[in-house]
Amino acid sequence: MRALILPVLLFAALPVWADDTPIGPEGAAALPLFDAHMHYSEPAWANYPPATVIELMDKNGVAMALVSSSPDEGTIKLWEHAPERFVPEVRQYRGQWGPGNWTRDPNAFEYILDRLDAYPHEGIGEFHIHRLNRQDEPLLRQIVKAAKTRDLYIHIHSDKGPVELLFWLEPASKIIWAHAGMSEPADVVEEMMAKYDTLYADTSYREYDILSREGGLNPDWKRVLLRFPDRFMIGSDTWANEQWNIYDRLIAENRRWLALLPRDVAEKIAYKNAEHLFKRKIK
Repeated sequence: MRALILPVLLFAALPVWADDTPIGPEGAAALPLFDAHMHYSEPAWANYPPATVIELMDKNGVAMALVSSSPDEGTIKLWEHAPERFVPEVRQYRGQWGPGNWTRDPNAFEYILDRLDAYPHEGIGEFHIHRLNRQDEPLLRQIVKAAKTRDLYIHIHSDKGPVELLFWLEPASKIIWAHAGMSEPADVVEEMMAKYDTLYADTSYREYDILSREGGLNPDWKRVLLRFPDRFMIGSDTWANEQWNIYDRLIAENRRWLALLPRDVAEKIAYKNAEHLFKRKIK
């Protein structure tokens, strides 16, 4: 009897390897997408009214989006039009205050709190930090404290330095790294992901870094995506009307590299990670 049971037990103990076969173009085309980097800023309002944005999303299989805008009224326009399709985050850019000088705005934090109190924002950002400045630390400390207290994500456009600063100010921060570091190489993104368990990233503007010149996956990016499949989401970054004009192409490029990943990884990056982070059902 023991001789019969032993082989069964040994077989049961063997590891079950995930299928690493790429999902392929047809499989990628069928995936619902969560666009984790959408803006609906004032220049887009006339050319792309909310109904047109929904049409673009439907046409491209984008089920839902994380959206911030300059000013925040744009985000609220989309959210009020279709609250089931948009996850709002508050961006403090408005009037004369933008990516290069928002930390000099004496009312920046008050504005953030007012908008958080008025609307169901689930993040703060996307905001830019181009260089570290000690004068900015008090404002950043207020932001990370508010995000921690309200259980919000921080969406930051920067290189690795400011991301490390935010985690130093509040180790329990939940951060979405815009453009997966923008110009940071894959090994730096990998290093940061390994160091911080609550660091996530959207891959907007990184399509042609993730894809190799030969049309396959860049080996370095493939390694990072497969090592941290639970930490990435795709994005379009519709920061200007030129991006809205090519929305079809942007989404197609994202599906192009998703097609080269195993099904389970492609599904996570396409929409399942967003389901987990934002507690939504995406279909």
